Amino acid sequence: MPVSSINTNADLILKNGIAVLPGITTQADIAVKAGKIVAIGDVSGIKAEETIDCTGLHILPGLIDTQVHFREPGADHKEVLETGMKAAAMGGITTVFEMPNTNPLTTTPETIADKLSRAAKNPWVNHAFYLGGTAQNAANLGEWEKLDGVCGIKIFMGASTGDLLSATDEEVEAVLAHGRRVVAVHAEDEMMMNENKKTILGDSHDVLLHPVWRSAESCLSATTRLVRLARKHMRRVHVLHITTAQEMEFLALNKDIASVEVLANHLTLHAPECYERLGSKAQQNPPIREKNHQDALWKAISDGTVDIVASDHAPHTLEEKANEYPASPSGTPGVQTLVPIMLNHINEGRLTIEKLVELMCYGPQRIHRIVGKGRLARGYDADFTIIDVKKKQTITNAQQLSRTAWTPFDGMEVTGWPVITIVNGKIVARNGQLGDGQAGQMVKFEENAKSF
Repeated sequence: MPVSSINTNADLILKNGIAVLPGITTQADIAVKAGKIVAIGDVSGIKAEETIDCTGLHILPGLIDTQVHFREPGADHKEVLETGMKAAAMGGITTVFEMPNTNPLTTTPETIADKLSRAAKNPWVNHAFYLGGTAQNAANLGEWEKLDGVCGIKIFMGASTGDLLSATDEEVEAVLAHGRRVVAVHAEDEMMMNENKKTILGDSHDVLLHPVWRSAESCLSATTRLVRLARKHMRRVHVLHITTAQEMEFLALNKDIASVEVLANHLTLHAPECYERLGSKAQQNPPIREKNHQDALWKAISDGTVDIVASDHAPHTLEEKANEYPASPSGTPGVQTLVPIMLNHINEGRLTIEKLVELMCYGPQRIHRIVGKGRLARGYDADFTIIDVKKKQTITNAQQLSRTAWTPFDGMEVTGWPVITIVNGKIVARNGQLGDGQAGQMVKFEENAKSF
C-alpha cells in the first residue's frame, strides 16, 4: 500500500478506516489539508483539527453520479440544483454531471454560464454540465465543448423534444463531426418508436406496454447506427442507460470506440413485476425490461463491458406521475438511493466494493478525463464516500431530499449505507444530517480550455 508520512498540520484525519485504494483495499489513515489528500498510511507525524474514527467503515473515493436531471431552470417545481445536490450529498454522492434538457436548453455558452452561476449559490457537491449537441449548434461544438464546467456533449436520439432531438443519422453525424470530447447518447430509435406507438400501443393506457412499444429493437437500432457513425468520424461515444441483452453483445465488440453506462433501476427492477406493483412510478426511458435483459446487464458488469453505473435521477411530481399512461411522464428520482441500492447488491453478492469504485470513480474519471478526482491518492481532491457495509436501513419517501420527495424503492430494506459524505475536505452529510452546503466546486477536466 502507499505509505506517506509528513510532519505538518492537517484539517482532517480519517482514522482506522478500510480504504479502497488503487489496486488494494486495506486499513489506512488519510490526512487532508486545504481540500487535498496529503497523506495515506502513516500519519503519526500529523496533527489535525478534526479526527474521524472510521473503525469498521470503508472509505471510498468520492462517488460520482454522471447522469442527473435537476430541472433548473424551467421546471423548478420538480427539482432545483440546490435540492438535487442536497439529495446527492445525503446519498453519498460527491460529484454530479447534470443534463441539458432544461428550459432553456443547455446548448450555448450563456446557458452553461447560467447553470454554473446557479449551482455556485449552494454548491453542496461538485458539479459539471453537459452541453446539448444539436444540428443547430453543431458547427460551434468544437469550441464550446472546451468551456469551463462542461463535462461532455449530450445527444438525444429519442425521447426528447425540440432542438435537442437528433433522430436522424444526418443530425447525429452533424454533432459527431465537430469536436473531440466524449459524446454521451440516449440511444432509442425515434422513428421506430413512433411507428410502434401507433401499431402496438395505439389507444391503450396499459403501462405494461411501456417496454413493448419502446422496444429492445429500437434501442439496438439506435446504438448500432451510433457506433457506425462514431467510427466514421473516430469520435468517442458513451452510450447511456443500456437496457438490452442485444446491445450489450454488440457493445462488447466495440469497446474501442464506445463506453457503456447502466442504471441502478435497470439492475434492480424488472418487468412485468415492477409495472404491476408501481405502475407509472416505474416508467422511464429507456424502459425497465424483463429479467433476461437484467441478467445480461449484470453479466456485462462482470465481464467489463460496462464502464459506469449512474442514477439518471429524473424527478417528476407524484401528481404528474399519476396521470393516465402514457400521459404520465417518464423518469424517477434516484441520486439519493443510488449508493444504498448498489451497496445492497454488494451484500447480495452481485459485485464487490472494488467493482463499485471502478464503476462510479475510475470509469467516470477515465471517460470524462476528470482532473483530481476519482481515487484515493496524494494530491487528489479530498472527496470521500464513507460507507457502513453492514448497516441495515429501510429506504423511505420521507428520507428523500429531492423536491419531489418520493422514490420507487420506498419501503425496501437494504444492507449497506453511506454514513459520511466529504466534499473537498468538508463534511456535507453525516449520519443522516446535512453539514457544509458550500463545499462543492466546479469540476475540472483535462480537455477544458484552461490548463490546470
